[in-house]
Amino acid sequence: MSDLRYIEAFRDPLLGRSLLDALALAAGRLPRSPVRIMEFCGGHTHAFHRFGLLELLPPEIRMVHGPGCPVCVLPKGRIDTAIELALDKRAMLAVYGDVLRVPGSHGTTLMKSRARGADVRTVVSAMEALTLAETFPDREIVFFAIGFETTTPPTAAVILEARRRNLRNFSVFANHVLTPPAMEAILSGTTLDGVIGPSHVSTVIGTRAYDFVSRTHKIPLVVAGFEPLDILLALRMLLSQIAEGRAEVENEYARAVVPEGNPRSLALIERVFERASFFEWRGLGALPRSGLAIREEFGFFDAQRRFSVEVSPVSDPGICECGEILKGAKGPRDCRIFGTLCTPDTPVGACMVSAEGACAAVFHYGDREGAVS
Repeated sequence: MSDLRYIEAFRDPLLGRSLLDALALAAGRLPRSPVRIMEFCGGHTHAFHRFGLLELLPPEIRMVHGPGCPVCVLPKGRIDTAIELALDKRAMLAVYGDVLRVPGSHGTTLMKSRARGADVRTVVSAMEALTLAETFPDREIVFFAIGFETTTPPTAAVILEARRRNLRNFSVFANHVLTPPAMEAILSGTTLDGVIGPSHVSTVIGTRAYDFVSRTHKIPLVVAGFEPLDILLALRMLLSQIAEGRAEVENEYARAVVPEGNPRSLALIERVFERASFFEWRGLGALPRSGLAIREEFGFFDAQRRFSVEVSPVSDPGICECGEILKGAKGPRDCRIFGTLCTPDTPVGACMVSAEGACAAVFHYGDREGAVS
């Protein structure tokens, strides 16, 4: 079977129709309705909107978008620090494309900083940032590393490789965050009936990392893939658990995720990083032990140490509801500047910038009336 046919198998309309029928039957067995289910991952958020799934779901299901967008959860203070590294410290900053237009203080972005002389290069991988260091040996190269557990192993690997190659002009501004602490914060402050667990993150950390969801919060979690049939089947599994009064961690995405995760990736993370005492999240605030810091052994490659820069807390503008949207407390259309002052071309908040942001998803694809989107 070709790769294209493999993907099409997970978008089969007849199978989708049968799953929707099964969802409708399961919804009729619910002890209460509507049930509130959060998809934690921004990739799932966009899949819901891109494939029009919200319009097809039974009315007994209310979807709530979560904070699983790595660009969106970066607070303004970390954008400001990246701009400081590029402008004041004169480093060549290597960044993923989504970060370029995220506003820092006073609407300043890395893209706008280019006009002021900042050397900001877009890369598609951590290794490409390392290549810049070899290509420009007389320049300081800083890789602006962001993301959940999915993108952390490549950053760890590139730090190890920089040491092996003895690259003295390469460092990393580390902004990696952890999924379970954020999920714990969400569940402690929001009433939910179930969670769709993230796909890519789970390939690294496995399903056992979510045991606290069922054990402590007594609600089910199902790890799901990104395709339409993945998501519909995960919802069917969640509704079955809710109807039967069960709270378990289940794995719909068994073709890619195993209970223990990826041991080599986890070992890489453990080798290079340690838990930071706290990380300031946009919307969620300072969460203890929810981010990663570069270990002292690799301190030479830590841009914050090398350039003596600090990250200061900076609040979002009062007119932007990105923080509340990331917590699942509000939807994009609850923001009074959505689609007017704040658009993908003129973003006020990070949720409208990223390819995984909830506001960008609703803006591009629309949403179902009444959905918490």
